[in-house]
Amino acid sequence: MSKVEIYTKDYCPHCKVAKATLGNLGLTFEEFDVTRDTALENKMRVRSQRRTVPQIFIDDVHIGGNDDLQSLLSNGALEEALKINASTA
Repeated sequence: MSKVEIYTKDYCPHCKVAKATLGNLGLTFEEFDVTRDTALENKMRVRSQRRTVPQIFIDDVHIGGNDDLQSLLSNGALEEALKINASTA
């Protein structure tokens, strides 16, 4: 199974939607709450090259934020990314 990571903030509605989407897909994920952790937020920024949350990674490959997740889901690319990453792990 693919390793899914998501960086979030506790007050972020986009984070809540992304986590619900991942959960509804039956995916387990590791959540990193950067709300009060500047060092962790800086790590997220370095990894993703973005400043906003959520930021989602599948097997250490950055897939983007919630809009990107929803787009990948709607066009079938998320399933492919999960299969490709799972087969290379």
